[in-house]
Amino acid sequence: MPARHTRLSPSAVQSALGEALAELRRSLELPDSFPPEVVAEAEEVAASDAAVDGSDAERADLRDLAFLTIDPEGSRDLDQAMHIARAGDGFVVHYAIADLAAFVRPGGAIDAEARRRGQTLYAPDGSIPLHPEALSHGAASLLPDEDRRAYVWRFALDAEGAHGPEDVTLERAWVRSRRQWTYEEAQRAIDDGSAPETLRHLAEVGALRIAQEAARGGASLNAPEEEIVDGPDGYTLRMRRPLPVEDWNAQISLMTGMAAAAIMQREGRGILRTMPPADEESLAEFRRRVALLGRPWDDAVDYGEYLRRLDPADPATPAVLQAASALFRGADYAAFTSPDEIPADAGQAAIGAPYAHATAPLRRLVDRFVLLACTGRADVDTLPLLPDIMRRSSALASRLESGAVDRVEAAVLHARIGDILDAVVLAETKGGRRVQIADPFVTATVREAVEPGTRIRVHVESTDIATGEVVLSVA
Repeated sequence: MPARHTRLSPSAVQSALGEALAELRRSLELPDSFPPEVVAEAEEVAASDAAVDGSDAERADLRDLAFLTIDPEGSRDLDQAMHIARAGDGFVVHYAIADLAAFVRPGGAIDAEARRRGQTLYAPDGSIPLHPEALSHGAASLLPDEDRRAYVWRFALDAEGAHGPEDVTLERAWVRSRRQWTYEEAQRAIDDGSAPETLRHLAEVGALRIAQEAARGGASLNAPEEEIVDGPDGYTLRMRRPLPVEDWNAQISLMTGMAAAAIMQREGRGILRTMPPADEESLAEFRRRVALLGRPWDDAVDYGEYLRRLDPADPATPAVLQAASALFRGADYAAFTSPDEIPADAGQAAIGAPYAHATAPLRRLVDRFVLLACTGRADVDTLPLLPDIMRRSSALASRLESGAVDRVEAAVLHARIGDILDAVVLAETKGGRRVQIADPFVTATVREAVEPGTRIRVHVESTDIATGEVVLSVA
């Protein structure tokens, strides 16, 4: 490996980055393929005309509804499809979720491997899927113009976007998506007026559900994303703000997760996604930090409303959002197999209600079991095992993501060694001050003590692509 101050050619940088990402996979002991018996079983069940659990006998036929999907460009593992129609002053939302239980034999090879993996892992050089592609990109995916098995939620919403327990039903059905939309395509169609009925209504329902979230005290950290892009010249980074349609789409998923939690609590069996409320000490520290940033938190509003009012164009907003991240900690899973095991504090504080992961069974193991529990088929032997499986896989996902981002950042900044770049200080850390460079969009650390929210200029001293280390100093 060349010395840290040696400048590499662009092609050599990308080669070094490829080696670094491959070594990251090896160090995390990530699988590069599925065992032969798992692939064989997936191909067998994908080719079969019958569901492995016999559910087709009572499956409803909802293929007359014009479902559609909205996902990132290039996605093939399509978990959700929706159809939204007007109903008087309100709406009827049908939300179809891929029916993995129809393809996975309990205790079989696919089931065992999925329990080992826990969730799909994402890396710049390719994902590590939860299920073989015969299922995740094929027979179980809600691809357009294909008859697919799904769990279908039906929500009857009033004019305010609210519903009661009696306004929610769940059944297993046949569905057929009419089109796969990307987020960008869907947003353009909504904006220019060419969107089909479901997308037009999604904009209305999404806005109503955001208002419902605010009313129940929920909060969202809509921070810009540091996105890795694989372009013609290799991997690079860009700042990406979620489109409005992504927030509206997420609200349908959140509504479903809350409905799933309510059903499981009534039945006394299931698994919840929990998050404790921020404690008084954390809230006081957040209040102190935003005051120092010159963006005081008004006592008359809760922190969710305060965050919603932030101006994305305000240079202090990134530092405020970084400080707010301390309020969104402690997410966990809580399994229960009887009513008396339901935790006393079963809520998800950021959502403002009890909640469960129920809408991504192709990519997350726990969702398959939540859907089983919601239909009265909870696996009481597996439910207690799921929290540890999901904690372990989530920790691995975090290590992979942070390690990959560090290495890409080092590669992107390699060509800027010696340059002085504009940045804003985000937060104090044990290793110095976390800063956000404006161009290229990179987050790194400086050693000097500088107040969060301050605009500074940083000198790029060196980078190490193999480890992801970046050395900056205040210019």
